Amino acid sequence: MDRTDDRSNFRIAELVLDEKTVVRRSPDVEHERKVAIFDLLEENNFAPVGSPGGPYVLHLAIEESRLVFDVKLNGGEPHGRIMLSLTPFRKIIKDYFLICESYYDAIKTAAPAQIEAIDMGRRGLHNEGSQLLKDRLSGKVEMDFDTARRLFTLICVLHIKG
Repeated sequence: MDRTDDRSNFRIAELVLDEKTVVRRSPDVEHERKVAIFDLLEENNFAPVGSPGGPYVLHLAIEESRLVFDVKLNGGEPHGRIMLSLTPFRKIIKDYFLICESYYDAIKTAAPAQIEAIDMGRRGLHNEGSQLLKDRLSGKVEMDFDTARRLFTLICVLHIKG
């Protein structure tokens, strides 16, 4: 049985971003963060391998160049901690930030065709980062691509430095 089909037990019910190093974010970035969290909590498939089920509270953090998924059960009971090296993500995140900056600049003044081209590149990089996250979590957490996309957005938000 594919556990990701059981939405009531294998899903993130609450998400906490570790924002110890929060910097002032642009309104565009803050909007992306809010939308990603809202969409993630509305619909996601998140099944830690070997877990009897949740729902889960996910604490997402960056600690010492590692991405940390601290998974708890809905009542707060620890369920597991997954740590991934950020090294494979660095170039994609850097490129994603650059193209997002170009996109936000373009929507103010550029022609629609130019905005569309930049947005296609932005979506392509976002998809690449999402697939990388899904691949890196393979064997640890089963999730669908939309869940990986929303989590990748939040990982990017955590990367913003002052």
